[in-house]
Amino acid sequence: MRALSELVFHNTYSELPSDFGTRVVPQPLSEPFLVSVNPQICALLELDPAQAQTEYFINLFTGNDELAGFDPIAMKYTGHQFGQYNPALGDGRGLLMGEVLTSEGNKWDIHLKGAGMTPYSRQGDGRAVLRSSIREYLASAAMHGLGIRTTHALAVLSSTTPVYREKVERGATLIRVAESHLRFGHFEYLFYTEKHGDLKLLADYLIQHHFPDLLTDENLQANTQPDRYAAMFHRIVSLTAEMIADWQAVGFAHGVMNTDNMSVLGLTFDYGPYGFLDDYQPGFICNHSDYSGRYAFNQQPSIALWNLSALGYALSPLIEKELIDEALNTYQPQLQQHYSIRMRSKLGLQAQQPQDSQLFSDMFALLTHQAADYTLFFRTLSEIPRAELAQSAHRFESFFGCTQSLSAWLAQYAARLNEETRADSQRLAAMKAANPKFILRNYLAQQAIDAAEQGDFTMIEQLLQVLAAPFEEHPDYAHLADVPPQWGKELEISCSS
Repeated sequence: MRALSELVFHNTYSELPSDFGTRVVPQPLSEPFLVSVNPQICALLELDPAQAQTEYFINLFTGNDELAGFDPIAMKYTGHQFGQYNPALGDGRGLLMGEVLTSEGNKWDIHLKGAGMTPYSRQGDGRAVLRSSIREYLASAAMHGLGIRTTHALAVLSSTTPVYREKVERGATLIRVAESHLRFGHFEYLFYTEKHGDLKLLADYLIQHHFPDLLTDENLQANTQPDRYAAMFHRIVSLTAEMIADWQAVGFAHGVMNTDNMSVLGLTFDYGPYGFLDDYQPGFICNHSDYSGRYAFNQQPSIALWNLSALGYALSPLIEKELIDEALNTYQPQLQQHYSIRMRSKLGLQAQQPQDSQLFSDMFALLTHQAADYTLFFRTLSEIPRAELAQSAHRFESFFGCTQSLSAWLAQYAARLNEETRADSQRLAAMKAANPKFILRNYLAQQAIDAAEQGDFTMIEQLLQVLAAPFEEHPDYAHLADVPPQWGKELEISCSS
């Protein structure tokens, strides 16, 4: 483990031309203090967690001090927001501070969110508030714990600096850590401004640093250079399909799937008005500013394809149209394949049987009709031996409206399990490893925020602990897996940050 001064930097993005971003100095926050640090992300960076308790760390990540390896840049990109192209986007309140290189050769972006105004702030103040910083901090930990590719958050810091939103809130910073902060919108920016030379340069940069196998692939070496860009786009399509399948399987709704919020590495990116399903509602809208339901839970697979099509269009100077279409045509099959694997794991099914489609169809119809709690339904199933399933409907009563209709499905499920060869104890263990006990419900995040705004960070630490290992029992924190109260299901979350 290293001290801050011992971190090794290899700032590759800052070597790109000046139109890729603007160098900006972070603006300081007043009387800063540490809210929480995630030791798992410290380990990724090979950073000693004790460093986060130092005055230097706190000052460094609130704009009050400098580190020699940092070279802060506000990245420039554009994107489609709710389907409309917006050329005025970019890092409006965040800075890419530098890129840490670990002893194993892994490179991590260090990004400071809430660093103050940049040329891309668009009349904003460039600040983040404690509320939204905590939400992203916990969300990234939750997704990582669930095994879903995501950006990470090293720490949250706050201050006495007032920030004006719907009310006066505390100014805060979030230290985001990611393999890359490249978005679909980076390529759209270079395409729509007709900087096709830079577009090629960025594609080469992406391949060199994140898809280096495409440089050594003998099949690609034997072909023309455009084939390498087509292979790059295929990779982005695959990573995106896998990410969306993972979201749908765990019941995660992103809320703002604009192209500037889409990572080219298939990372869950830019946590705003996200939400995990409580009651199963296919049309769940977690962002109350999304009046049309464009980004509803059940629309996410099709929106991802729309976004990939926008990216494909932006890459058209580098890739032939038929090759773009060929890559896009692989999205749906890959999405379905990965989603099927995840859902079959959730039900403990190994062999594929003709009746499985009906079993799943009946299950989702039942969950929808009864508005059953999505996470609790699968976790409860993971605890019931096959021989007891047909008579186990009472175990679902706390979150299931009509257990009579459930009983028929449970009998159907039990009959299907009779065709499995795996021991029942092994099936239950595998299902518990596929169905989390703990998710980041909105009301839990809100309770942690309310306490933090009063100076109590205890619940943040409790949530960080269970979300890091959401499939384990954590008996001391069993209440964090309870059925949510009705008020907790009705919280309105917007893009305000």
